[in-house]
Amino acid sequence: MQPAQVNNRRSPWREWALFLLFIAPNMVLLIAFTYRPMVESIRLSFYDWDMISPSKTWVGFDNYREYFADETSRYVIRNTVVFTFATVAGTMGIGLALALILNLGLRGRDAARTVLFAPYVVSGAAVGITWLFIFDPRFGLVAAILGRAGIASPNWYNDPDWAMPMVIIVYVWKNLGYATVVYLAGLQTVPRELYEAARVDGAGRWARFRHVTVPQLSPMTFFLLITTILSSMQAFDIINVMTDGGPLDATRTMVYHVYDEGFVRFRVGNASAIATVLFVILLAVTLLQVKFLERRVNYG
Repeated sequence: MQPAQVNNRRSPWREWALFLLFIAPNMVLLIAFTYRPMVESIRLSFYDWDMISPSKTWVGFDNYREYFADETSRYVIRNTVVFTFATVAGTMGIGLALALILNLGLRGRDAARTVLFAPYVVSGAAVGITWLFIFDPRFGLVAAILGRAGIASPNWYNDPDWAMPMVIIVYVWKNLGYATVVYLAGLQTVPRELYEAARVDGAGRWARFRHVTVPQLSPMTFFLLITTILSSMQAFDIINVMTDGGPLDATRTMVYHVYDEGFVRFRVGNASAIATVLFVILLAVTLLQVKFLERRVNYG
């Protein structure tokens, strides 16, 4: 009896040791490449540094004051909000519509799902270069299609009113397959009995969609809402390749602003301050979603 009691006392320690052994590699990588750079970025936001000089000048909160006092910053924040709202709504709305179509059991559903998901895993730079040719106002595919209808193609690259819609379209196209696959997986788990019961009660298609499909997909919607908002607010590659933040800062978002301040103008303190503000916004948005939206999620 005594050896058995000793083994029972030791087993929790062995479980903890095994747990630490499994998470240690991931924690080391997270600390080295995520948490340490984040802390260092926050520290640098209180300095004036050009990334070349061996010394840094302490300026306190001056970088933050300069950022919030600059009219360009407010314009960039507005661009970020518009871009995020449009891409999230477009990705999730069109993704749900395509998932509903694919869930009908049509032939070639697996092939269609693969084709839709493929752009998501392709490099954003490659996607941006490809769509630059498609949106070419003289020889692009969009210009050819509009020309057949007798409509002149907008100057997507140089017109501030059309540059943002262009990058929104491309970003939604790239991430559309991700939302479609997630929603399709959720649709395939909805019990058929719920639809049959609703049909017996006289519910039409819209009523079944509203009262059965939407509640059953709430976990997927909650997951996609968080992930797509975070990814949209940090979008950089497509904007950098297609518009370089222009024209006239029409597509400059907060992430691109960080890049421009840090690696183009070599104002590391300002770039770190903007990155810190963006981190606080992302954290606040995520916490608000978890606090107020998760309670509406139906995990049953």
